[in-house]
Amino acid sequence: MKNILIIGAGGQIGSELTMKLRDTYGDSNVVCSDLRQFSGDVYERGPIEQIDSTDIQRIADTVKKYNIDTIYNLAAILSATAEKKPMLGWNVGIGSLVNCLEVARENHCALFTPSSIGAFGPSTPKDNTPQDTIQRPNTMYGVTKVTGELLSNYYFYRFGVDTRSVRFPGLISWKTLPGGGTTDYAVDIFYSAVKGEEFVCPLKPDTFMDMMYMPDALKAMTDIMEADPDKLVHRNSFNVTSMSFSPEIIYEAIKKHYPDFKIRYELDENVQHIADSWPNKLDDSCARNEWGWQPHFDLEKMTVDMIENLKRKLKVGL
Repeated sequence: MKNILIIGAGGQIGSELTMKLRDTYGDSNVVCSDLRQFSGDVYERGPIEQIDSTDIQRIADTVKKYNIDTIYNLAAILSATAEKKPMLGWNVGIGSLVNCLEVARENHCALFTPSSIGAFGPSTPKDNTPQDTIQRPNTMYGVTKVTGELLSNYYFYRFGVDTRSVRFPGLISWKTLPGGGTTDYAVDIFYSAVKGEEFVCPLKPDTFMDMMYMPDALKAMTDIMEADPDKLVHRNSFNVTSMSFSPEIIYEAIKKHYPDFKIRYELDENVQHIADSWPNKLDDSCARNEWGWQPHFDLEKMTVDMIENLKRKLKVGL
């Protein structure tokens, strides 16, 4: 990767990916773009473009302007929001992807588009979910992710476009707030603990889902794009994970640091319905074997790091 374009750089993943890629590849070699205008030092360090991801000509012009060789397509409407606005979820998720695939094909770019555990459904094996298994999601978010995996594979086999992807679990970060996903509770619970507030959980206490700390997610996104293509048996998309827990388990992990922390369960049936359709734990052995995937953070390490950073961010308990 020499010249990189990030589509959707203003979102939860994109804002942190921008910083990591600019630190690694140089500020001037990473172009960040989003529909909204940017603010903040990380964006102003390098080139910025305002791009509607559904505007293929705007993407193509930007790729030519900066001689882009790698595109990160992060434009999407997250799971819980997409269920409320399904056509918006489809139009943004698939419209953006098709545009990026076409631009990548015409300009010989590599393309990364994240998939998700949402690509699985109620009929998928829930424990140690295999790399290759049945995928029949019952959410619009999941439908767009399965469609994206198939389209990306098609462009690789039909046109030779270097498409790569990982199926992200829930992502946890102290730097950016969640944006309407089913796993948002796993970020919100830390904010409540550090602020000294009772946490209201929208899920049942025994609802297991895969999760990952953002530094590991960023590592996965760069490692897979730097991987030797000859070793990639799978491309779109790899299972990746680093931990699996329920609300009850993460609550107990946080209580070790905040013994008086309280939790109350108020079920959100829409969120619970989505969570119940997703796996409990993924088998990510293919990613480990084909491109050396190895997470750094487990639940204990992440809990310590989240609390320390949130205390500084919120200026409490210092």
